[in-house]
Amino acid sequence: MSGGYRPAMRRLLFRALIGVVVVLLVAAVGGYWYARPLLITGTGYAAHNACAVVHLAGRAVPASDLPPNPLVPHLVTSVGADQARTTIRGVLAGQTAWYTAGYGCTLATTRPVLPPATPVSSNALTTAATPTMTQATTALVAAAFGDELAESERTGLGTRAVVVLRDGQLVAERYAPGFTATTQQLGWSMSKSVTNLLVGRMVAAGTVRVDEAGLDPAWTDDRRLITVDQLLRMTSGLSWDETYDLGTPITRMLYGEQDMGAYVASRPLAHPPGTYQQYSSGSTTFLCSVLAARSGGADLPRRLLFAPLGLSSAVWEVDATGTPVCSSYLWATPRDWATIGQLALNDGVWQGTRLLPEGWLQRSVTVDPVATSEEDGYAAGWWANRRADGSLVDPSLPADTYSANGHDGQRLFVVPSAGLVVVRLGFSPGIARDSLRTAPLVAGLAALPR
Repeated sequence: MSGGYRPAMRRLLFRALIGVVVVLLVAAVGGYWYARPLLITGTGYAAHNACAVVHLAGRAVPASDLPPNPLVPHLVTSVGADQARTTIRGVLAGQTAWYTAGYGCTLATTRPVLPPATPVSSNALTTAATPTMTQATTALVAAAFGDELAESERTGLGTRAVVVLRDGQLVAERYAPGFTATTQQLGWSMSKSVTNLLVGRMVAAGTVRVDEAGLDPAWTDDRRLITVDQLLRMTSGLSWDETYDLGTPITRMLYGEQDMGAYVASRPLAHPPGTYQQYSSGSTTFLCSVLAARSGGADLPRRLLFAPLGLSSAVWEVDATGTPVCSSYLWATPRDWATIGQLALNDGVWQGTRLLPEGWLQRSVTVDPVATSEEDGYAAGWWANRRADGSLVDPSLPADTYSANGHDGQRLFVVPSAGLVVVRLGFSPGIARDSLRTAPLVAGLAALPR
C-alpha cells in the first residue's frame, strides 16, 4: 500500500497546487478587470497627452503635463511619427492616441478616418508686435507669475502665459520659459464656453434652436424633453459624475468610449430636465455630437468658427467617430484664446461682421434661477460673476465680469465695462481657484485708466 500511497499523494498535492495557481490567476485577472477602468484612465490620459504635447504643441517633454498620480511611475509611453502609446509596465491597459493634422490626437483602437480640415488663415493679433507694458501692468503680470515666490512655489503656481487685450489692442503679454506666443495650449473646460459660441453660430444660421428638444431619436422617455439650452446650462438632468475616479462617467467617456456622444446619450435621467444644475462634461460633448451630425462633422468648428475668426492655431480634437470633444479638447495659442474672448466682448461681431445673434452673449452669461444648483454662477457655458439674485460670486471683480474656466488653472476673463480680455494659461494641479492669482490680476487691470 505504501508504494501506491506516495504517487497518489503527489497527484493530490499537484492538483492542489494547480488549484491554488488557478485561483491566484483568476484573482489576478479579476483584480485587473476590476481595476482596468482606472488603469485605462491613466494610460489614456498619458497617451493623449504625449501625442498632443509632442505632435500638436511641438513640445518635447510631455511628462511635464502629467499631474501627480500613483500610476505615473508604472506608465511606459512611446511616441511615434504620428501617434503615442502608453501601457502599464509595457503590458497592461494599453491605449493609443493617433495624430491627424487639423484634428490633433484621438484615443482609438485604430486610426480614425477624418475629413479634410478647412484651411484657416491667421488674424491680425497673431502677428501683432509684442506690446510695451506699463509699469503698473508689468507689476500685475509679474504677480500672476509669482515672481516674488521661491522657485518651488513659483513652479507649483504654474503660470505659463498671460495675454491682455484692452479695447481690442494687445497691451500685455508674457510667457514662462519654454513657451512662446506660438505655443498651443490646452484649454480643458474653457472649451465649453467656446461651444456656446459654436451653438450661437448655428442658431444664427437657423441650423438649431436653443429651445429645440427631441435631440436623440432613441430617447422615448422624458429625455426627449431635454433642450439645447439645458445642455448648455447643464440642467439636462442626465445622470453624471464629474469625479476623475474608478469607473465614473467622465473617465469612461474620455478614456473608454469610442463614441462619446452615444455614451452620454445612453445615460438615464437623474432629475427632471430643467430642474437641477450639475456640472457635466457629458452634456457639452453630447451637444456637439448633435451639432456635428447636422453640419460639418469633425470639421464643424474649423468651418464655422476658426476660419471666420482667423484662429489658425486652434485645434479641436475629436473622438474615434469624429465628434469634437467639446467639453475638454480645444487647443490654441494664448493670442487665439484672447481672440475668442474679444469676439465675446464684441457680442459676436468680428471685423464688422455679425457672427452671433444680437444679444447672444448677454443671454449666455445670465444665470437662470434653478430649483437646485451645484454650480455657483454657471450660465450657458460661461461662468458669470453675477448670480441669478444679483449678488456677486467674487465682489473683488467688476459685476459684469464673466469667464471661461478650465482644469489645471486655465482662465479666460471678459470684463465689458473695462473693455478687457485677460487670458491666463498654465499647469496648476492642486492649486485652489483662489490661489491662482487671477482675480487680483483682472481686478487690478480693470482699475487701470483706459
